[in-house]
Amino acid sequence: MGGNLSQLERTSASDLPPTENYLGLVNFGNTCYANSVLQALYFCLPFRKQVLDCYVEEKSPESILSAMADLYHQMKHSKRKFGTLQPRKFIWRLRKDNALFDNYQQQDAHEFLNFLLNHIADQLTEKKKSAGDGDSGQPQSTWIHDIFQGVLTNETQCLSCETVRSKDENFLDLSIDLEQNTSITQCLKMFSSSETLSTECKYYCEQCCSKQEATKRLRVKKLPKILALHLKRFKYMENIHRYVKLSYRVPFPWELKLFNTSCEVPDQMYDLIAVVIHCGSGPTRGHYITIVNSHNHWLSFDDEYVEEIPAHTIEQFYGLPEGQRGQVTECGYILFYQSRE
Repeated sequence: MGGNLSQLERTSASDLPPTENYLGLVNFGNTCYANSVLQALYFCLPFRKQVLDCYVEEKSPESILSAMADLYHQMKHSKRKFGTLQPRKFIWRLRKDNALFDNYQQQDAHEFLNFLLNHIADQLTEKKKSAGDGDSGQPQSTWIHDIFQGVLTNETQCLSCETVRSKDENFLDLSIDLEQNTSITQCLKMFSSSETLSTECKYYCEQCCSKQEATKRLRVKKLPKILALHLKRFKYMENIHRYVKLSYRVPFPWELKLFNTSCEVPDQMYDLIAVVIHCGSGPTRGHYITIVNSHNHWLSFDDEYVEEIPAHTIEQFYGLPEGQRGQVTECGYILFYQSRE
């Protein structure tokens, strides 16, 4: 997907809000995985606000967060509504801080997102500790956790005494398995489907003091403000010893309500705000772009190229229907949903 910046400016300037800029990011050698995630997060407005709050003109010492804040500040306060920026400082800092990204090879956008959120959270936690804010022996909550963190509860029920044991775990994004011709809602139901523990996999029940058959399932105990859904499109195939792309058709709705929640979680509606899309046939040979919803306008960011797209064209990123084959497919890979106030 390419774009023409002058065309975007000519056709959209009157409709797009004057307070928003739409700037492409230059690719510094297979850095589309970073550009796509940076654009998606920029249009997650609670995240953007917190990053911009971290901006200071004199940055010492330099960090990934300060480099990101500097980039977002340029994007927000540029005198140009359309055009390009060079995220040179951010990419340099990324490659310096993590050897995985210190090369010119294509990387996985989800791995980058996971690293970025956890790295910034760790940085903020260390800053709190050094400032003497909070108990150093307790996990520190940061604005990363306030925005992206949800809680899963793993429920195991003994089929003999019916005692239920629960164990909670936090998440910043959910990775869900895919099946052909399903929906995001169905994939989430499969994620939380009940599993029976029997034969050699029996569960040791503390109430019964013995191994018993049991059922277990995952449910969402706490919903995040921004729900990041990672669609597991890359599967390792033992027979060929490499990962292959699952281009399954999985429609993603503009509005999402999670049903696989525990009883104490109130109903929450989410709106789709950004999608990181993988283009190509494999994890190391593809390309990433992002589509975002900005003030009810859908835009595509393909590195330095930006264009407005009709809403109905989003369907082309659902994947391929069963029986249809193609070497180059453009499929939704990471979905960002924001909760309604």
